[in-house]
Amino acid sequence: MSAEQNMALARRFMEAKVTGNLKAMDELMAPDYVNHTELVPGQQPGPEGEKRAIAQFSAAFSKSSVHFEDQVAAGDKVVSRCIMHRTHDRGKFMGVAPTGREMTLLVIVIHRIRGKGRRRVGVGTIRSTLRGQLLVKERIERERIEQDLRVARSIQQASLPKELPTLEGWQISPFYQPAREVGGDFYDFFELRDGHLGIVVGDATGKGVPAALVMASARSMLRAVAQASDSPGDALRRVNDPLATDIPPNMFVTCFYAILEPKSGSLTYANAGHDLPYLHRNGAAEELRARGMPLGLMPGRGYEEKQTILDAGEAALLYSDGLVEAHDPKGEMFGFPRLRALVAEHAEEKRSLGDFLLEELYSFVGEGWEQEDYITLLTLRRSAPLS
Repeated sequence: MSAEQNMALARRFMEAKVTGNLKAMDELMAPDYVNHTELVPGQQPGPEGEKRAIAQFSAAFSKSSVHFEDQVAAGDKVVSRCIMHRTHDRGKFMGVAPTGREMTLLVIVIHRIRGKGRRRVGVGTIRSTLRGQLLVKERIERERIEQDLRVARSIQQASLPKELPTLEGWQISPFYQPAREVGGDFYDFFELRDGHLGIVVGDATGKGVPAALVMASARSMLRAVAQASDSPGDALRRVNDPLATDIPPNMFVTCFYAILEPKSGSLTYANAGHDLPYLHRNGAAEELRARGMPLGLMPGRGYEEKQTILDAGEAALLYSDGLVEAHDPKGEMFGFPRLRALVAEHAEEKRSLGDFLLEELYSFVGEGWEQEDYITLLTLRRSAPLS
């Protein structure tokens, strides 16, 4: 056969491989066909191993095609330089989940054509393998994700208060524990007029950089608005409208914002869809309820505003859902009823409410627990008078 015929045979064989045409491959491979490169781990070099490897590609990739840029033939050897296109959208491949992305790979393939009369491909060698390309792409993607996580964590750390406010007769105790996957938790304090203190705990939906950016945006808006408003409900309203136009439609921020008047113990608060805080009072746990939609979800919303008085020895707990949504080894969730019962039974003279809850949480989840979400606790306690 001529060099042109050998190159045509090599092209037919590569097209059959890339498109997953096992029948055509079976017709074109010689009985002693050997592939000197593993396309998948553990691949056997003969015809059956080649077909099994290609079947794995077909199960994971669609829209597969090959374009030949150049071919050279000499004797029974054909060298092809070609570009393959595949979309990883059907299933896992070598442990990598489908990404939906199209992959473009440059490969150089050497085929040796054997046999007289009806010729077949006898030997195949791929110098720039698809497996290697996949691993490189996976490494690049992993590095990009890790970089995104570093950026998101840096945004969060920069957003946390650098110092705690000091108020005579009050104890403020925040606890903030990140999870492996970046979330949107935040807390903050605002020094307001007449010695008042703004206190906020919130959570942006989603993970990674988007959640961190939305969280930072909401916090900055609220910090700016708080200086010009003595009303928590008004402040949330003024943050909600611009946030609703600035963030993606599938994202929002839950937020509880309160203003403390330290001398009287008055706590005025509003809630934008956040988990209800609890007030430890007289051996019971009271919910601090106030109606309001999450920030950024719908423009033009109002926020109910309420007020309570914290007497000496009483404490308020603000928190994020990472606490109540923690699971034990059997899959049971920590849950709101458990949290409320623990707040009610807390004996403040022994240890702080936050430390008590964390001890109960760690006892509940057990050893080897992998934290699922950020955990934010903020306790505000009015000190008992000295006896």
